[in-house]
Amino acid sequence: MSLADFFYMGGYAAYLWPAFGLVVLVLVYNVWSARRALAEARRAAARRLQMEETRS
Repeated sequence: MSLADFFYMGGYAAYLWPAFGLVVLVLVYNVWSARRALAEARRAAARRLQMEETRS
C-alpha cells in the first residue's frame, strides 16, 4: 500500500477527507468555545467576589 493509495481511500477520498476536515473543525471550535466560556465564567466570578468584598 503506497501513500497515494492511502490518500485515494479506495475511491472514497472525495467524501472522506472533507468529512475528516469537518470533524477537525468542529473539535477545534468546541475546544475554543469551552475555553472562552471558562474565561468568561472566571471573569464573572471575580467580579462577584470583588463586589462582595466592597460591600463588606
